[in-house]
Amino acid sequence: MNDSVGLPVGIVGLGNAGSALASAFSGQRPLIGYDANPARREAVAALDLQWAGSAEEVAGLADTVVLSLPKPEASKAVVGELLGGATPPKLIVETSTITPNTARDLGAICAAASVEFIDAAVGSGVQAMAAGQVTFLVGGTDAAVAQARPVLELVAKTIHHLGPVGAGSGAKVVNNAVMHALMVVLIEAGAMAGKLGIPMTALVDILGSADGVSRPLQHRFRERILNGDYTGGMSVANARKDSLLALETAADCGVPLFAMSAAHTPYEIAASQGMGDLDYAALAKLWEAWCDMDFSSG
Repeated sequence: MNDSVGLPVGIVGLGNAGSALASAFSGQRPLIGYDANPARREAVAALDLQWAGSAEEVAGLADTVVLSLPKPEASKAVVGELLGGATPPKLIVETSTITPNTARDLGAICAAASVEFIDAAVGSGVQAMAAGQVTFLVGGTDAAVAQARPVLELVAKTIHHLGPVGAGSGAKVVNNAVMHALMVVLIEAGAMAGKLGIPMTALVDILGSADGVSRPLQHRFRERILNGDYTGGMSVANARKDSLLALETAADCGVPLFAMSAAHTPYEIAASQGMGDLDYAALAKLWEAWCDMDFSSG
């Protein structure tokens, strides 16, 4: 068992996410917390948490320090404070949403100071976090993740170790990008449905069915793209035609489209490159060429 079990955990950043993590840890480990905004102290007053006067003080009291900060610049500044004190922590767990490059930069800074670092992005909402049901998307060395695991497991539902430092942050950025783009698509769809007199509840039921929004992920991405299988199925030509019909319908209804309009362009490119008879999952071949990669390689 890891020798850090039972030792204090530090948390720097006690906004919504950090407070939820603190709530989940409370009662399981001694907690040392700090936030640059002193008003946060009142928000966590009910928790079993010792308030520190600085990030440096947190490092002096806890071997493992968890970061939950609002932007990459804050993470860089806090890591500098943690490493610059008389007693740096042994492990820094970065749960803030940052870019993979920022995570790698922080990891390199920590490595130079002989401090372990992992990026453990959170793939859960604050309610799940507070309930100790966190999905962690983790990047780091096997040794660093093994060191962090006893702490993460106190509040985790699932821990995905995805690769080296940067992999966890990368997965979070990609996941968020999909969710945010999908939100625009869904709103565009709702606006079109509303103009066409289609009940919103019916639209939600249709899109929420097995043949709705999950089908491109589960069938076309998992079953086709990951296996390089583009035979049969709905063709690029037919998908292009349906996309054109959607753009025409939106124009007729006076509904502005942003995501759907942009998404039409790859269909035009694929058709112009002779891919019209392939299943429309074959759009992935465009990115394989542009990015010099192979989706089916894993």
